[in-house]
Amino acid sequence: MHSYDYWLILAFFAVVLLPAPLLGRFYYKVMEGQRTWLTPILGPVERGCYRIAGVDPQAEQSWQKYTLALLAFNLAGFLLLFAILLLQDHLPLNPQNLPGQEWTLAFNTAVSFMTNTNWQAYSGEASLSYLSQMVGLTVQNFVSAATGLAVLVALCRGIGRKSAATLGNFWVDMTRATLYGLLPLCLLLALFLVWQGVPQTFAQYVHGMTLQGADQVIPLGPAASQIAIKQLGTNGGGFFGVNSAHPFENPTAWSNLFELASIILIPAALVFTFGHYVKDLRQSRAIIACMLALFLIGGATSLWAEFQPNPALDNPAVEQAAPMEGKESRFGTTATVLWSVTTTAASNGSVNAMHDSLNPLSGMVALVNMMVGEVIFGGVGAGLYGMLLNVLIAVFLAGLMIGRTPEYLGKKLGAREVQLLVVTLLVMPVSVLVLGAIAASLPGPAAAVSNPGAHGFSQLLYAYTSAGANNGSAFGGFSANTPFHNLMLGLGMLIGRFGYILPVLALAGSLALKKTAPIGQNSFPTHGPLFVTLLTVTILLVGGLTFLPTLALGPIAEHLSLGF
Repeated sequence: MHSYDYWLILAFFAVVLLPAPLLGRFYYKVMEGQRTWLTPILGPVERGCYRIAGVDPQAEQSWQKYTLALLAFNLAGFLLLFAILLLQDHLPLNPQNLPGQEWTLAFNTAVSFMTNTNWQAYSGEASLSYLSQMVGLTVQNFVSAATGLAVLVALCRGIGRKSAATLGNFWVDMTRATLYGLLPLCLLLALFLVWQGVPQTFAQYVHGMTLQGADQVIPLGPAASQIAIKQLGTNGGGFFGVNSAHPFENPTAWSNLFELASIILIPAALVFTFGHYVKDLRQSRAIIACMLALFLIGGATSLWAEFQPNPALDNPAVEQAAPMEGKESRFGTTATVLWSVTTTAASNGSVNAMHDSLNPLSGMVALVNMMVGEVIFGGVGAGLYGMLLNVLIAVFLAGLMIGRTPEYLGKKLGAREVQLLVVTLLVMPVSVLVLGAIAASLPGPAAAVSNPGAHGFSQLLYAYTSAGANNGSAFGGFSANTPFHNLMLGLGMLIGRFGYILPVLALAGSLALKKTAPIGQNSFPTHGPLFVTLLTVTILLVGGLTFLPTLALGPIAEHLSLGF
């Protein structure tokens, strides 16, 4: 590693962590309707949205009504996007006259963007019109991220409130999350990306002449606006097929740094938002410490693996540089590794290199980041409510070990809460192991794997892990655009999204009804180094016990076969 590699890592953490406490407090004030510096500008717009939709911002909802509103909104978004993708050849803003998508691919894509997964079994510039990219995908990028933020806020209220029967209003939370939480930051990032050279145009694709005299089609489009929300909303779906490895999506070292940092900027800030809801920022510091510890463990492992020489080319007389196969040569190995760890630690899925070419241990780190539920920062809202589920599981385990009724911040965990936690533990095994096993056992779907042996198994395992974790990245050698995988991966995305959201909202409603007991000397502290260690071990143990056998058949076996 060179000095600029270390500067890149330091700059990344500085851009993410320094504004996090201030941004976290801003999100708390926004979601609770308190006045901020944006209120004079966006307040009239917010009130206008309520009047048009017929929403009373003062009327709160029970967790059941909150859930029904969320499901209705997401169903409407899915149907609209599905229709746009099927009928795009009959809709405007299609200068390349691209045909509509085949129905299983349209289903997969609509589910993908509605669930904040952004799995793409197609190449954007060759398959989607400008209308589909903007009105279809970009809109879902906003509202799917806002949905995750709304669910998190509902859970925060459930933990923080005392004997309450309501969790807020879904329509109000969605509006505030979109208007204040996502739109201003996306506008700033989009303008920055345009300045760096990312296109934002409705012009037709340009024809150019290569040095060999061949005609080349250069795709354009309104890319900057979609790239901004794909990163800040932890969506990940690229405007172009090769995602952030494309020079139009990621043209400079500065765009690379700020796109990378924006992936976990909001998830890191929301950790501090939770501290404001429970009136105890020590809880935020404990959670962010656990996230950073897991992130650093994975990052260090990936960096070590990617800077190892290729054993097949090992020659003691020749000093080898870090292998560059599949890497983004403009930014180097460290930038590639940092992106691969960040995008899988968050439910983002954008890539600036080919993950299929990662060293087996680096590929395993990406898999583990997703298999633990993408709680290492995770998606907007989704990452933190997933982490809070692990916090409650750790508290329950601590209660078993010391023989006390488990409680968190004065809220005792009863049988109903534990049952809901157990339900969430089944989400990843069902969406990854069950659906993946079905795909691997059938000769037709298994033919989508392009490599034999352990790496081929890793390709299939990665695809179903990415779907279940709502990530969206992939090992590029996996041919996913078949009717079977389109439908099965779509089912995995639905399980991975709503298999968490529904129990989380039920858990929030149950906790909100409880009285808060005073925290005394005999209460188990959930803010010190001991709890951070317990939480970290709990996450690794739960993920390890569930997925270690499959990892042994895939990346671990592949690593051992290299002869290190």
